[in-house]
Amino acid sequence: MSILVYAEHDTENLKPETAKVVKAATQMGDDVHLLVAGENCQSIAEQAAKLAGVAKVLVADNAAYGHQLAENTADLLVEMAGGYTHIVAGATTTGKNFMPRVAALLDVAQISDIIGVESDDTFIRPIYAGNAIATVQTADKVKVVTVRAASFDAVDESGSADIEAVDVVKTSERSSFVTESLTESERPELTAADIVISGGRGMQNGENFSLLEGIADKLGAAIGASRAAVDAGFVANDMQVGQTGKIVAPQLYIAVGISGAIQHLAGMKDSKVIVAINKDEEAPIFQVADYGLVADLFEALPELESKL
Repeated sequence: MSILVYAEHDTENLKPETAKVVKAATQMGDDVHLLVAGENCQSIAEQAAKLAGVAKVLVADNAAYGHQLAENTADLLVEMAGGYTHIVAGATTTGKNFMPRVAALLDVAQISDIIGVESDDTFIRPIYAGNAIATVQTADKVKVVTVRAASFDAVDESGSADIEAVDVVKTSERSSFVTESLTESERPELTAADIVISGGRGMQNGENFSLLEGIADKLGAAIGASRAAVDAGFVANDMQVGQTGKIVAPQLYIAVGISGAIQHLAGMKDSKVIVAINKDEEAPIFQVADYGLVADLFEALPELESKL
């Protein structure tokens, strides 16, 4: 089985999700190739070559891929699909943008957001906001699969794969890059952080999220929020954790003032250790928490920060 994995990067560094997607790919077959598409991306290819389990790194270095536009990326993958049994990418914002296009152009069904691999054609994925787990088997000649990276451990960097240039250049007249606006933060990215502390409706207003900042700074944590907090206007949309937000699986997840609606649990229940702080002892969040503290968050948070 030959697997082609799309490597995500920020034009300077390989994203941590890629090492986790490679882990999933190695469970589908032995011959894993990693595709790095971008402009002036040789250094990223060298980082990719270190990932264990990768046999070859293919580099499509061209201005056409400089901003990883979905149309160009999808056409590139379709052009290369002939030699592979699997096309694999992370179920990230980027992957969700171009992978359905790849599946449509290849006329196959996409297997989305897998959390487990049973064999080269059988995968496990959540449905109904994580309330049920489906085992899906596909008979398609080319399997187009997106991976929930949070469900897999990252491979190490003990590899030394060969690096090979790809001369395929695909451009589309349907779209062009205009501009981008990035949110900058000194804290780690939410989906890649080892520690996440999130606030919910119990925070009462956006100003009270400052109570989380001191703790986050001491722990080196990212700050998230429940959908209820986002919908109430407490914080920005990009902080939302949950089924309709970002999927996280850090080593430590601290839920503060979050009741634990199923949509939120779907986005964080794979965390290694879950801590919940809520004054309602019947809150559903306590059913998934490893440690629970029934307390008023406005008293508990300052005390927690003082003791860290």
